[in-house]
Amino acid sequence: MTGLLRVIASILRFSCHLTAFGRQFRPVAAIGRCEQGGYAAGVASQDVFTTRPELAGSFGMVSSTHWLASAAGMALLEAGGNAFDAATAAGFTLQVVEPHLNGPGGDLPLIFAGPEHEPTVLCGQGSAPAAATVAHYRDLGLDLIPGSGLLAAVVPGSTAAWLTLLHDHGTATLRQVLDAPIHYAETGIPMLPQIAATIARVAELFREQWPTSAEVYLGAGDWLRNPAWAATLRRLVAEAEAAASDRDGQIQHALDSWQRGFVAAEIDAFARTPLWDSSGRPHAGVLTCEDIAGWQPTYERPVSYDYRGLTVCKTGPWGQGPVLLQQLALLDGFELQPGTADFVHTVVECAKLAFADREAWYGDSAEVPIDTLLSQRYNADRRTLVTDTADDRLRPGTPMGRTPVLPDLTLTAAERADSAGEYDPTTSEPTVSRTGETRGDTCHVSVADRFGNLVAATPSGGWLHSSPVIPTLGFPLGTRLQMAWLQEGLPNTLRPGHRPRTTLSPSLGLRDGAPTIAFGTPGGDQQDQWQLGFLLNHLIGGMNLQEAIDAPAFHTTHFPSSFYPREAFPRQVVIEDRLGVDVIAELRRRGHDVVVSAPWSLGRMCAVSRDPEGRLRAGANARGMQGYAVGR
Repeated sequence: MTGLLRVIASILRFSCHLTAFGRQFRPVAAIGRCEQGGYAAGVASQDVFTTRPELAGSFGMVSSTHWLASAAGMALLEAGGNAFDAATAAGFTLQVVEPHLNGPGGDLPLIFAGPEHEPTVLCGQGSAPAAATVAHYRDLGLDLIPGSGLLAAVVPGSTAAWLTLLHDHGTATLRQVLDAPIHYAETGIPMLPQIAATIARVAELFREQWPTSAEVYLGAGDWLRNPAWAATLRRLVAEAEAAASDRDGQIQHALDSWQRGFVAAEIDAFARTPLWDSSGRPHAGVLTCEDIAGWQPTYERPVSYDYRGLTVCKTGPWGQGPVLLQQLALLDGFELQPGTADFVHTVVECAKLAFADREAWYGDSAEVPIDTLLSQRYNADRRTLVTDTADDRLRPGTPMGRTPVLPDLTLTAAERADSAGEYDPTTSEPTVSRTGETRGDTCHVSVADRFGNLVAATPSGGWLHSSPVIPTLGFPLGTRLQMAWLQEGLPNTLRPGHRPRTTLSPSLGLRDGAPTIAFGTPGGDQQDQWQLGFLLNHLIGGMNLQEAIDAPAFHTTHFPSSFYPREAFPRQVVIEDRLGVDVIAELRRRGHDVVVSAPWSLGRMCAVSRDPEGRLRAGANARGMQGYAVGR
């Protein structure tokens, strides 16, 4: 742990130089973008405020949503590892230090690239179990898949994907990458206010319905421990080292133990017990050890779009990733000036069009016309729908003359009525509410190493309030299946063996074919809106990574949520009040239903970059008071 403690100490020393968050910020000149793709000082149209400096170096950078994960990743780089080792160590650490936002039973999409690696997506999004049929859920009297509990579980993909990445591309041993998460699970982590608030909201449920969760999370005090998960990790390491003498063999053994050994067996046994879920009734799950053994993480080519010299890479349309690319394609025809009312209006109206296409066309159960959706002609036609006033419709396009099919939102009218003004803390992704209140979100880690590799990963799901803790393993299952529909004929209709369409959406960019930037944020449906704002601030506004992260954020909740109970609020825009009263007034004049959020409340962006000379940079979001970048 010596190297890890040195990294933590350096982060704490660095943080002492920061000004008091939320009180005083350093105004800096805007940075103008050069035609050659570099950056040079320019004249600011308005002050850009930053909470901390953009980090710069040449050895390695790790940016994540928790300082302990960033430190764990940096420790692997300091020990001689690469970006894949660092990302894996950070990812396993995030499972421990942000249990209210992700867990071992959750999901993981990841994008990487490097000198020896073409841009590649590693999909750790588990598929629906074989018994997860529309008929089964309908026979239970359900119109929606519950947002919590065992019925919503897919194959847990996150841990298997991290182990796959380490095996195929890393250099560190299993023991090295699990050192930090085992330490924190055994000795405990600081009980941050966000974790304590999440536990408090579900305390009664844990006491009355989920006693195995109560045992882990209630009465924890100032430090939270998870000895059962520590024991699971120790068993994975011990059995792997006993079974194989080489690094690759040990990692493969741990992966087999997860997919086909004791972990899968314990999940299967626990899922058969009927337990309470958000439907208000107890249900048994449908996930089996055969489902887990029959699934594995996959490598895929990303979908990409060229915008102002940057090739932006995203996951395929089994996730929402391409919606960022569609927004860029629509915005390609507009003059944009970040920070203005016209900028917010134009971005929001284009977002409405792109997300309408997401609803109508994206899904693992469909033939998605992605080439057409990103084509110049299609977006030129769609761009004409943007006017000077806010539109209140959900308007998908007709790519290749195909007729769009949208979910029947009347199916969820009762659920929406029941939940009006009331938050069920067990359901949905724990993200920002329609009023701008932050309930939490997901996690993210981006890494750049001295070898030229970049990694962006957004682990999520399996948070502590999603499902009861499996006592023999120390973690709950995820609830990603809630994102599939029980309505037949949709691109995201529930189908066994297929992935529910997720919102998890890491990003990676290349310039002239070289990996240049890796970034992402938690936030459910907002992920590809907050990332878009960051990217436009960086590319058009000329801001460095930290400035682009710190700039005021906004998003729209115009389209149906991907999460139970599928609410939509036409014309609504949630906006940080730092954008100013004039911008907010102009947006309202244009017909937007503006919800003003707290000044530092939206988004948790993380980003790293590499320039042609090998210089590395990083930034992390100060919102939430726990995200940090570290590097040298």
